Amino acid sequence: MSRTPASRQDQIVKLLSAAFYALSSFLIIVVNKTVLTNYRFPSFMFLAVGQMAFTIIILYLAKVCKAVSFQDFDKSLPRKIFPLPLLYVGNHVTGLGSTKKLSLPMFTVLRKFTILLTMIMESKILRTTFSPQLVCSVLAIVFGALIAASSDLAFDAEGYTFVLLNDVFTAANGVYTKKKLGVEGLGKYGILFYNAFIIIIPTALASAYTGDLEKAIAFKGWLSLSFILYFLLSCAMGFVLMYSIVLCSYYNSALTTTVIGAVKNVAVAYIGMFFGGDYVFSWANFVGLNICITGGLVYSYLTFQSSSSAQTTNQEEDKLRVPVVEELQDRAEKRPLTAV
Repeated sequence: MSRTPASRQDQIVKLLSAAFYALSSFLIIVVNKTVLTNYRFPSFMFLAVGQMAFTIIILYLAKVCKAVSFQDFDKSLPRKIFPLPLLYVGNHVTGLGSTKKLSLPMFTVLRKFTILLTMIMESKILRTTFSPQLVCSVLAIVFGALIAASSDLAFDAEGYTFVLLNDVFTAANGVYTKKKLGVEGLGKYGILFYNAFIIIIPTALASAYTGDLEKAIAFKGWLSLSFILYFLLSCAMGFVLMYSIVLCSYYNSALTTTVIGAVKNVAVAYIGMFFGGDYVFSWANFVGLNICITGGLVYSYLTFQSSSSAQTTNQEEDKLRVPVVEELQDRAEKRPLTAV
């Protein structure tokens, strides 16, 4: 079945935005893991502030140069964007905290629960329905995650708490981002800018209150050029990741964005077995991880197949509709005029 140039272009844009998000998500995990674990940087909250500051500076300069556009701040904006700023900072802080506390494979396994949470929230908030096959594939992912997590010999209660909270914030952030993208005046860049703009000061104050800021300032790694480069790279990747999430959600659904993250975790999980040096092998963990991966791949296949089938069906309906309309027009032209 041939596709029109417009439909092919839309499909390419969807796939490219999804691939961009997958690559960005993979790279920032590696960079953050290097900063927080390899260099032992003690302040993940301060790193989050750096990522927010980078986002504000880049988008403000782009707006001044008229490269992007979004509405100026007014009293209606907090109502338009709420609760995204709260979800944004929660996602940032818990994500960085869990990256520091857990090994890469266990981090990616426990992040699988984001898919189930996204499905539940999208069905409740956006009124989306899902096929039984998709639901079964999600349950398989969760089952595999439970098996893998049950054998984690490097159990860290604080790390598990952070990553499960991160799952909740990520799912809610994805669903509400999709919902807010349709709000007039915000758009992709407005959501990114005002999310960071609204919560950077409270996050900085929280960092100072908890002693996180003091640890960051006293860190001896600031004398290392390589650490500074990795820190700046992490700040830049924080912006790139948030932009890729919004872009993928704009062209796809919130659930598709989450699925892409799960598929990306296939590479992260296996690389984490050799990179970082903190993976503790066990058969239960390995089997559970592969169940997660299999469920994620099946889920991705069903999602994109469903999207492609729906698009093909719409094209067939359009093709059938055209001859009917032409026939009615021909009949109208041939019909004799009656005298009044």
